[in-house]
Amino acid sequence: MSADPDTGPDIGGEFDLDTVDRLLTTTRAVRKRLDLDRPVERDVILDCLRLAQQAPTASNDQNWRWIVVTDTEKRRRIAELYREVGADYLREAARAGEGQTGRVLDSAFALTEILDRVPVMVIACITRRLDGVGNIVAASAYGSILPAAWSFLLALRSRGLGSVWTTLHLGREREVAELLGIPDGVTQVAMFPVAYTTGHGFKPAARPPVEQIVSWDGWDLD
Repeated sequence: MSADPDTGPDIGGEFDLDTVDRLLTTTRAVRKRLDLDRPVERDVILDCLRLAQQAPTASNDQNWRWIVVTDTEKRRRIAELYREVGADYLREAARAGEGQTGRVLDSAFALTEILDRVPVMVIACITRRLDGVGNIVAASAYGSILPAAWSFLLALRSRGLGSVWTTLHLGREREVAELLGIPDGVTQVAMFPVAYTTGHGFKPAARPPVEQIVSWDGWDLD
């Protein structure tokens, strides 16, 4: 019996689970392996955002908006603001960090130094402000943009591109809004520096056994 596209797949599924699982477990935060010299085609970005549009949204309200920044001077200014907010902190944190955490912080600092050279920046927004709202409203609002943003990152990975979820520019959200003409009633949620990746071999990250972070029918965790 074939799957009905309107009601979903039959039991057993319709996807190659090995491929899907590899996509889900190897979509990494990419900072040092971004190809700064290879152009990123507009159609590729649009294809990935078109897929992101299919993500579920709270109250069926597709209130996300995406600003794609390719202009050299605007990327330079955003990178400058990003460095002002976080470069000194990340430099010192990387020096003090150890193990995997230290490597992540070092990678995050390295991104501040090359951010203006990344060919595309994509800023995810929602068309409302969340200043002073309660947790239910905030969780609902972010619950609409976060699935779409993750779908965008998965779509990038499937096409040989990489990115990383960044938020440091939000420390200068007003200046970025003025630079890009973003209206006052819009909230910027994250900025994704996008480029093709260099090399292959992305691997699953080291994570604790899932049994250590899951509890059934109540909190029974350290």
